[in-house]
Amino acid sequence: MGGVLTVFRRELAGYFATPVAYVFIVIFLVLAGVLTFTIGGFFARGQADLVPFFGFVPWLFLFLIPALSMRLWAEERRLGTIELLLTLPLAQWQAVVGKFLAAWAFCAIALALTFPLVVTVNYLGDPDNGVILTGYIGCLLAAGAFLAVGAALSALTKNQVIAFVLSVAACFFLVAAGSPIVTEFLSRNLPVLADIARGISITDRLQGFTRGVVSGRDLVFFATFIGFFLFANTVAVDQRKAD
Repeated sequence: MGGVLTVFRRELAGYFATPVAYVFIVIFLVLAGVLTFTIGGFFARGQADLVPFFGFVPWLFLFLIPALSMRLWAEERRLGTIELLLTLPLAQWQAVVGKFLAAWAFCAIALALTFPLVVTVNYLGDPDNGVILTGYIGCLLAAGAFLAVGAALSALTKNQVIAFVLSVAACFFLVAAGSPIVTEFLSRNLPVLADIARGISITDRLQGFTRGVVSGRDLVFFATFIGFFLFANTVAVDQRKAD
């Protein structure tokens, strides 16, 4: 695991060496607060919980995480530093996992900085903090799923804009797959695809966590999903190296 930790430290330090990290965090926190307390109808609902926040998180991730993941491999290829990285005494999977974990840790920091929302609901009422905790765990797992997809797509191109667009499209599919409009349409016309859409929907998987239910099935789903795309990432890096 030494190679993984080396890449992890390098990547995480790289985020905070540029303004990108701070811009990402500020935008995320501002949007999270605005959406929760205004559009989410926090005060109108009359309940001290973070259901509105957790409902908007997948949509916030839809743009912010592709903006974070697009540079993971595309920038390395554009700058020509990917050759240097892959000639270091570490396996390709270590580089892939190290980069992924650094980006995931960054997302965890961004989520942790939303603690004023938790303080606010505890000040205004008596929420179930256990449910809030599981909701945050679900958000972190959803972030990991989006990052795994974005990282794999970033490895396919050296153009960060293309990597961003592809990641947004893929993440939008994962978010929208469980929406009532999509599932009702598929249920009427293609029932088999409706079941598949519900099965891969990140929002559907997240809902259980936001209700305080940590399902083994959902944990296996996220672990398998992230593992598959990290494997695809490794294959893509290996293929690009061969090219």
